Amino acid sequence: QVRLVESGGGSVPLGGSLTLTCSTSRYTLDYYNIGWVRQAPGKEREGITCSSSDGDTHYTESVKDRFIVSKDKDNNVVTLQMNYLKPEDTGVYYCAAEKGPTCDSLFFLAPYHYWGRGTQVNVTA
Repeated sequence: QVRLVESGGGSVPLGGSLTLTCSTSRYTLDYYNIGWVRQAPGKEREGITCSSSDGDTHYTESVKDRFIVSKDKDNNVVTLQMNYLKPEDTGVYYCAAEKGPTCDSLFFLAPYHYWGRGTQVNVTA
């Protein structure tokens, strides 16, 4: 069973930084691709990152050079460090997973089978 639990959401000022954490199991990190997906108010879910079980990480253009994904296999977490936050980064952020080893080229469509419950991020002006 794949279990994913997000934490770290909250309100952050424009241009600020926030780090989200996805807690899972070592087995999941070793064999599943982990993605961060967000859903802005009134919009569809958007996959923004995918970290494959074989070690690659992909970012969409909307977050590339601002967001950084890290895997910590000692603590069984995947973190999403978000910098230079913009109002359009507001939304619910989900951690999601799909069997590895490589990320789907269409990861921005969020093609994941397993999902966490999400954590809210609000970027305030």
